[in-house]
Amino acid sequence: MSTVTDSLSPDAPRSTATDNSIEHFSYDDQIVRMFVTATIIWGLVATTVGLIAATLLVLPWLTDLLPYFSFGRLRPVHTNAAIFAFAGNGIFAAVYYSTQRLCKARMWSDALSRIHFWGWQAIIVAAAITLPLGLTQGREYAELEWPIDLFIAVIWLFVFGGNFLMTLINRRERHMYVALWFYIATIVTVAVLHVFNNLVVPAGWFKGYSVYAGVQDAFMQWWYGHNAVAFFLTTPFLGLMYYFLPKAAQRPVFSYRLSIIHFWSLVFIYIWAGPHHLHYTALPEWANTLGMLFSLMLWMPSWGGMINGLLTLRGAWHKVAADPVLKFFVVGITFYGMATFEGPMLSIKSINALSHYTDWTIAHVHAGALGWNGFMIFGMLYWMMPRIFQTSKMWSPKLVSLHFWTGTLGILLYIIPIYAAGLMQGLMWRAMDETGHLSYPDFIETIQAVVPLWWIRVGGGALYVSGVVMLCINALMTWMARPATYEVPVHSAPRLSANYQDDEKPRTSPLTDVPMLEVGKKIDSIGAMGWHRRWERLPVKFTVLTTLAVVVATLFELVPTFLIRSNVPTIATVTPYTPLELAGRHIFVSEGCYNCHSQMIRPIVSETKRYGEYSKPGEFIYDRPFQWGSRRIGPDLAREGGKQSSFWHWTHFENPSLVSPGSVMPSYQHLLEDDLKFDAIAPHVEAAAFLGAPYSEEDLKNTEAVARRQAEEIAAQVVQQGGPAAMHEKQAMALIAFLQRVGTDLFRTEEPAAGAEPVAGDADAAVTDAAVTDGAVTDAAVTDGGEAAAGEEADAPTADDDAAEGGNDQADAAEGDESA
Repeated sequence: MSTVTDSLSPDAPRSTATDNSIEHFSYDDQIVRMFVTATIIWGLVATTVGLIAATLLVLPWLTDLLPYFSFGRLRPVHTNAAIFAFAGNGIFAAVYYSTQRLCKARMWSDALSRIHFWGWQAIIVAAAITLPLGLTQGREYAELEWPIDLFIAVIWLFVFGGNFLMTLINRRERHMYVALWFYIATIVTVAVLHVFNNLVVPAGWFKGYSVYAGVQDAFMQWWYGHNAVAFFLTTPFLGLMYYFLPKAAQRPVFSYRLSIIHFWSLVFIYIWAGPHHLHYTALPEWANTLGMLFSLMLWMPSWGGMINGLLTLRGAWHKVAADPVLKFFVVGITFYGMATFEGPMLSIKSINALSHYTDWTIAHVHAGALGWNGFMIFGMLYWMMPRIFQTSKMWSPKLVSLHFWTGTLGILLYIIPIYAAGLMQGLMWRAMDETGHLSYPDFIETIQAVVPLWWIRVGGGALYVSGVVMLCINALMTWMARPATYEVPVHSAPRLSANYQDDEKPRTSPLTDVPMLEVGKKIDSIGAMGWHRRWERLPVKFTVLTTLAVVVATLFELVPTFLIRSNVPTIATVTPYTPLELAGRHIFVSEGCYNCHSQMIRPIVSETKRYGEYSKPGEFIYDRPFQWGSRRIGPDLAREGGKQSSFWHWTHFENPSLVSPGSVMPSYQHLLEDDLKFDAIAPHVEAAAFLGAPYSEEDLKNTEAVARRQAEEIAAQVVQQGGPAAMHEKQAMALIAFLQRVGTDLFRTEEPAAGAEPVAGDADAAVTDAAVTDGAVTDAAVTDGGEAAAGEEADAPTADDDAAEGGNDQADAAEGDESA
């Protein structure tokens, strides 16, 4: 135990040695106060933006004149603010407070701590500015462009990670406590995920194209996305739980052995589970199945952690009734248990077929984020603030209790309606009548049915935000009650000896004299975890082992996906986007359309009836980034090309309700008014060509002229169909060009353009349309519940498809429509 002296002057030595064994030091609580303040501020911002985004779903016209704040652009602001600003700063506050005390050492470098704080806030501000401007990679939870990503890598790995590791190396406590293990896993794994997922080829200062395309990009993105949840929103919060819950309950952790099993099994298994986000997509079947199996295995370590947390309260449950801090922790851990039960359940293919793309996933995510992450942070803040602000208690304990009950009610009102909405969507999308036709062929029917539930969610969100406002008021008033000058306690502890000899007595096994096989005694010896006790003294070795566990599991999935050519069979008729289509795709990504529209038709009968032929891996080889989406607020667009006239799309951008009554899509009037920068298209084409897209010399040397010609052709079509004249300079032309192209290559019969070569390799790998279709049907054509193979309805859009896309409405609004 360190010795705490009376308060000394603020300029007391941070670390001094009075002899060879005892050192005196103080903790850097100022950096903790800074991160606590940032956590509270960004918590209010993140939840408020989330509430606004939820409101936009029921009142989409609110942003008609504010395109920078449309739902598509605002949603990534909300998710990034919630994850990296609110939860991120909360993690750092926990790490800086607990690490110093667990190591009996001040952070290695105060300067690095400050650079970390201000660097991280600068990253958040950069995200808050660039995302509404449409500067985005278009990949969920990894939207930030490459200059910001580079800065993140430096701040996270070298500044934060370096400072943390050096603190471990210079610690005065021999054994690393379990919370530190989880912090190590967080820092190492997030660094690996961030670096490999964000490898891009720049096409300017504010745009980069991923080195991965299509199926490989999807695999890499959800390897990152799932494990970002695991190692940014789970492992550091488990470290937080293992430190702050025993402190608040004044009870030791229930089981040391269970914490070891919990840690290593979680670190090793979690990294495999990402592919379960891509069930029934164009991802190879083996990868999906592997992801599902490891997701199911995650159930055990996750619940091991939950049980270890709740049983830590053994003998202290009477305190829970009176202590709001413990209430926050208990509810938070309970939501962790619920979310980690539901996650593996949703990974089961038959359940995933129903839940994916619906609001069910949104409810699951918010149960984890608001319940597990939010309540653990609130509990930690209320426990920590009186200590770091050096007040005897929070300004208003009653307000803490009111925050707890308001927040709890808010979560329930938030998630229960969207669980119901998700279930309704899944059932309505697949419902068929006795004649085999869709019962709800118009997609908008399924959206209008859940709008009342979205209103209830807005009410629940408002309650949750009001709880955060209470936190802000209580924190401000507590801070104002701080002393004029903070005391700086000085602690004393012996320096760790370089020649440490383990003085623990060798364990005597109770099986020593028992007549049994030696292998049984060996297992008993391993189960005593003495080997792990030794690892806990070696931070560098522990970090290396953790890295190996993550990397090895990763390579088992990534190597086959990237090296086995048959995983992504090429299709001869699939060619690169034209320069104008590429510019249109860039607009599609910038506007955040992927937040509402998927581009992935699964081999499920109801989907092929609604949208058309299911998607093939070879269709996406030029898609950087992939745009398969994770949610359908609007219909899937994978076969959108040629379904509607160009004027229909023009009208749809101007006022969606004119062609789709009841639509919750906002107006994109600015696309009809803003000019397209034709001279800015060339860098996009050059980047795509650098990554392997076979563009012609004409496309590369006369990019602007090629794009202008196509824009004029589309503008002429719009005029012929009854639209306005002289609109070929507008951004809408590029987006129309892209939408008219999406999903059409599979049905083309003409030969590829002269000079075009199949990109993905030799001629043997290229296959015909029929070959691809047959192969894909064999691989993944049967869904759960006895649904038949999709290939039987594999032709172009049917009457059902037209109805699903509002084809009847189109006829009313767009006279002269040639393609309806």
